[in-house]
Amino acid sequence: MLLVSSPVLGVPEKAALAKVIDSGWLTMGERVRAFEEAFALMHEAEDCVAVSSCTAALHLILHGLGIGPGDEVLVPSLTFVATANAVLYVGATPVFVDIESADVPLMSLKEAEARCSPRTRAVILVHFAGYLADKDAWQAFASARGLSIIEDAAHAPGLKAVGTFGAGAAFSFYGNKNMTTAEGGAVIARDPQLLDRIRQARAHGMTTGTRQRLNSRTAHYDVTMLGFNYRMDEMRAAIGLVQLQNLQEWNEIRRILVVLYRRLIALRCPAITIPFEEPRASAYHIMPILLPRYVNRQHVVDELRAQDIQTTVHYPPVHQMTLYRELYPGTHLPRTEDFAERELTIPLHPQITAPAVEAVVDVLATALNSGIHAGTAA
Repeated sequence: MLLVSSPVLGVPEKAALAKVIDSGWLTMGERVRAFEEAFALMHEAEDCVAVSSCTAALHLILHGLGIGPGDEVLVPSLTFVATANAVLYVGATPVFVDIESADVPLMSLKEAEARCSPRTRAVILVHFAGYLADKDAWQAFASARGLSIIEDAAHAPGLKAVGTFGAGAAFSFYGNKNMTTAEGGAVIARDPQLLDRIRQARAHGMTTGTRQRLNSRTAHYDVTMLGFNYRMDEMRAAIGLVQLQNLQEWNEIRRILVVLYRRLIALRCPAITIPFEEPRASAYHIMPILLPRYVNRQHVVDELRAQDIQTTVHYPPVHQMTLYRELYPGTHLPRTEDFAERELTIPLHPQITAPAVEAVVDVLATALNSGIHAGTAA
């Protein structure tokens, strides 16, 4: 099966894990700190905080900013559900905003303006598929309204502009991301005081960690804030340090594959639309395509599956999921809904070869042609 995404793992990761096991120190320690420093350096930040997931990272940023009950946070619906969940975690209300267009499926600035209220405190920008939002436009928008910008950068590690938009950026190292620690995430925040609050809150609000107490030869610690158990362990950090060395090269391979996909799809499947045609900084996390409205998507999925090619959808709109439909009935985002009905994500990761891309497009062209008739019949 040619997978939509696949982690690159091998001997270096195994060796790094073996060293952790041999050391006898498994919880948050020297490797976590080394990973934080290396990740911050790659993004030209002073520091960062490694955590257990991108969801934890989003929660900690919102918590650190003091956002809570009575506050509203603008979020896209075209995202993984964790983006909105994190807003609920702090007791605030997510306000769903439509995308700009099928060509630019990022949160619409115009729609965000319309959905602002006196209770709006922040906006979470999702760098969908790895493509960055318009930094200058969003900073002007947020500054004029006194809002905090939070970046959901799960799809965009390795880009220096990420983490410079506003209050903080949340990253994901889940198994299907551009680099992985299996589970894991990180926070970049340019305000040292915010980052310190996040660092303390990730470990129950404790004033010192286990390793710090060992090195200082004292067992004393205090708890000065309500915190969470969002720590990264040494094994994940060890894998992350290895993965980080390859991230830029892997992102470049992704870029080359996307260029090839675009060229071949334009030749073989001109009815397909590929978002983000205009030049835009990206980490090229996924390869989304938009099928014509007259084609039966499930038929195309089945035809590709029959040839051992996996596909998926990014994303089922969050506002249409049962939980959020019940919480916020009547939400209608026409551009998001149309995009989600036609979107299909095809394989993209550094282990894919050019012949594999050609094979995917060949099967896609055949499936598209036969899918026209399937769509008509349906």
